[in-house]
Amino acid sequence: MNLFTLSLAYIRARALNSALNLLLLALGIATITVLILFSAQLESRLTKDARGIDLVVGAKGSPMQLILSSIYHVDIPTGNIPYTSIDALRRNPMVEGVVPLALGDSFRGFRMVGSEHSYAALYNAELDIGALWDRPFEATLGATVAEATGLGIGDSFVGSHGIADSGGPVHDDRPYEVVGILEPTGSVLDRLVLTSVESVWFTHDAHHDEHAHDEHEDEHAHDEHEDEHAHEEHEDEHAHEGDEHAHDEHEDEHAHEDEEHAHGDHKEEHADDDHGHEEHGHDEHDGDEHAHDEHDGEEHGHDEAEHAAEADLADREITALLVRYSSPIAAVSLPRQINSQTALQAAAPAFETARLLSLVGVGLDTLRGFGLLLIFTAALGVFIALYNAMQQRRYDLAVMRSLGATPGKLLRQVILEGLILSLAGTALGLALGHGVAEILGQILREGRDLGLTGLAWQPAEWSLIILSLFVGIVASVIPAIQAYRTDIAATLSTR
Repeated sequence: MNLFTLSLAYIRARALNSALNLLLLALGIATITVLILFSAQLESRLTKDARGIDLVVGAKGSPMQLILSSIYHVDIPTGNIPYTSIDALRRNPMVEGVVPLALGDSFRGFRMVGSEHSYAALYNAELDIGALWDRPFEATLGATVAEATGLGIGDSFVGSHGIADSGGPVHDDRPYEVVGILEPTGSVLDRLVLTSVESVWFTHDAHHDEHAHDEHEDEHAHDEHEDEHAHEEHEDEHAHEGDEHAHDEHEDEHAHEDEEHAHGDHKEEHADDDHGHEEHGHDEHDGDEHAHDEHDGEEHGHDEAEHAAEADLADREITALLVRYSSPIAAVSLPRQINSQTALQAAAPAFETARLLSLVGVGLDTLRGFGLLLIFTAALGVFIALYNAMQQRRYDLAVMRSLGATPGKLLRQVILEGLILSLAGTALGLALGHGVAEILGQILREGRDLGLTGLAWQPAEWSLIILSLFVGIVASVIPAIQAYRTDIAATLSTR
């Protein structure tokens, strides 16, 4: 029998006590494993979602809320800003690129984002099938959205007003058509429905127009009732005046006929002389005036169309702008320049993300401390179990010494027993921690949004294995020294 099988035999001899110590150690390891997986994957996701975005510009409010709503899409927006803010930023020499975002609707809990194709390019997104949105009310789905909803190319759906799961009224009169599905990117893009900014505008225009139309119909019905009453009174007055006017017209006709008879011959002679000359000149003049009027009409119509388009965009609003710097110096001056305006605020994703992780880190550190407490308790339990076992096995150790076992061999046997318990508890704890992380990532919406999975290995977990080895050695070293110092004669003489 070698030392390993002998150690297993001693562990089985006190199975209940060994199982309790092993379970306690496993709980501590599992707690820390879940925290390591969560914190590492949270930081990775936050970094990946904010990649390529140096600044977020939106309405005044909480900078953290602006970042969470515009980059991570887990909060409500701070408000809207004028669409004309895009041109002002794009003309700024410190800005390399600007991506507009229009939020406000959702589909089955997934947020709908109105933007440009450059938004998908931020995450290096590639099409799995179909194409990117091109016209209003065309939509391209993220991989997670397509998988969860079962929608495919050519399918139609309607969005709900609001960005929460419950949402608001459904826009039945504005259906979207799926024109493309993106490949998984491992970023927030997987959980979004992408469409054009105009789609968001037109959807809410229809909602407001319908409300305004109902009010207009009520006013129009009231005006018609008043007009009918006024028209009846006017007809009565007009009938009375018509009789008097007919008598006057009859007398005027007789006088007018006499005057026409006297001057008729003179007018006919004058008309014959000038008819040929006037006819030719009048035709040429009319042609020039007609061509000039058409040219002025075309220019006037074109100017009116451009003016109407500019006026329409001037009244439009968007939710936020994602900005990329053209130079490092922009990080210092551009946010201060934007925040000096009354209607806009600028938030840096790097700063707000670090602040968010520090806030989350307080809770993670607390839980991590709780896990370390469980590990310490388990180590203490292993020490107590081995110490008591050494007291009970003193006679067995003396017999082994008398049969030729060296003190060093007894020392190694006790330490090996402690290492077996600690490694078994660590293995169970790692399996339990990864299993819990995978379950949370599947059943919790927040876990799915984060992309939490237990199927990933973090380098920090190697430290748990080293920690468990240290715990096993420390817990068994004092009992091992006792076994090493066993007095054969004194122990055997007591039996």
